[in-house]
Amino acid sequence: LERNDRMAAIIKIENLYKIYPVGKEKVVALGGINLEIPKGQICCILGTSGSGKSTLLNQLAGLEKPTKGRVLIGGVNVSALSEGQLAKFRQKNVGFIFPSYNLLQSYSALENVALPPMFRGIGIALRNRRAKVVLKQAAFGKRMHSKPAQMSGGQQQSLCIARALAVEPEVILMDEPTSALDPISTSKIEELAMDLKDRYTIIIVTHNMQQAARISDKTAFFLLGEMVESDKKETLFSVPKDERKEDYITGRFG
Repeated sequence: LERNDRMAAIIKIENLYKIYPVGKEKVVALGGINLEIPKGQICCILGTSGSGKSTLLNQLAGLEKPTKGRVLIGGVNVSALSEGQLAKFRQKNVGFIFPSYNLLQSYSALENVALPPMFRGIGIALRNRRAKVVLKQAAFGKRMHSKPAQMSGGQQQSLCIARALAVEPEVILMDEPTSALDPISTSKIEELAMDLKDRYTIIIVTHNMQQAARISDKTAFFLLGEMVESDKKETLFSVPKDERKEDYITGRFG
């Protein structure tokens, strides 16, 4: 991609609200979020539990409809798509990494990765070729015939990333991808994410401030459904503009 194309926002979040009714009360999970994420970057959504991070990821994936506002990915208003349109859009454009892996235990690594493209009508030979390519991208080429039960947590998460890549998405969404992993496995997943950002735009939800500082190009800090601040990581972590974010960074809360 040329520089101008890489700097263009592939994701635009405009005045986004998500409000849940709880009895007679209303809980504002997201309150008027505005955020742009350029192509070919890692954006970390950082904040405490209950800050709205995963709710935002669900909005990006089209798993929930917003109360107000919209989400655009590659110029497509995801918020306005029907369920059928959403399913097709996700199959072609979005890869989702879950913290619980959601792998098929009786399938090999190759079979797990080759399965998602099947729903796009791609034949088995082409699916297997594509699966082998992305398994190598995820540094998993030597274990493509192993089953999940034979893998460590870090290896299973690498496999989940390979599975997401199999549909050749524009955007990869990762929900706390290293929350259950040891430091060595976490480091490998972070290195993989950084290797992949030249070809994909990656959004990572995390409560781990150190992780955001290590790998993000841009970080957005959330608190109680509000996006307190977003900026390049060098600016956000070194020159806090909001006292609440500074409290989080310095460990005074959270």
